Amino acid sequence: MAISKRFKKVTDGLDRDKSYTVEEAVKLINARATAKFDETIELSLNLGVDPKHADQMVRGVVSLPSGTGRSLRVAVFAKGAKAEEAKKAGADIVGAEELAAEISAGKIDFDRCIATPDMMGIVGRLGKVLGPRNLMPNPKVGTVTMDVTQAIKDAKGGAVEFRVEKAGIVQAGVGKASFAEDAIAANVKAFIDAVLKAKPTGAKGHYMKKISISSTMCPGVKIALSAVGAGGAA
Repeated sequence: MAISKRFKKVTDGLDRDKSYTVEEAVKLINARATAKFDETIELSLNLGVDPKHADQMVRGVVSLPSGTGRSLRVAVFAKGAKAEEAKKAGADIVGAEELAAEISAGKIDFDRCIATPDMMGIVGRLGKVLGPRNLMPNPKVGTVTMDVTQAIKDAKGGAVEFRVEKAGIVQAGVGKASFAEDAIAANVKAFIDAVLKAKPTGAKGHYMKKISISSTMCPGVKIALSAVGAGGAA
């Protein structure tokens, strides 16, 4: 397959077998994120877990100190006073049974879903629709709560949910190429730290096996485990 001039340019001087510090990796990727749009900086972590086992599931939420660079649409399941509170807090969509009906019909026009505890009887029936999209509200990540104002603020201010995939991979966007390099580095470190703290009790052997960072149009480079305190994460 022919290699484009752009690909040759972004890979020139890039040693993909070498592992770098967070700051070095961010500098390398950011310098090569030259697309005509604001590329997303993406982080991928290969974990030594098997999420088919409940005691090896890795999931959580982290507030990125520099934000995500994305404007998230937030849906809230609530009624009465809590529905009004959600609207005042900036929720894009607020509803109950009617919102559930729209979601069941395939209309999912939001990036984060929050629910008050009394709404979970309705929301629970949407598990097959919201679950695969990682949109199901969960008290463990703060999206099932009576404090809808704070949950909306977190969602719109840089909170990122993460959940390990079948192959033991955790992936997330941790900023934009337009961010300052130190802002991206701060987000990267915060995300990795959150995943380290979310280590499940059933994890065996080395928990964190590989970390790589990339941009939308640039291949990934490795981040040294020892550079983020994960070298001995067994």
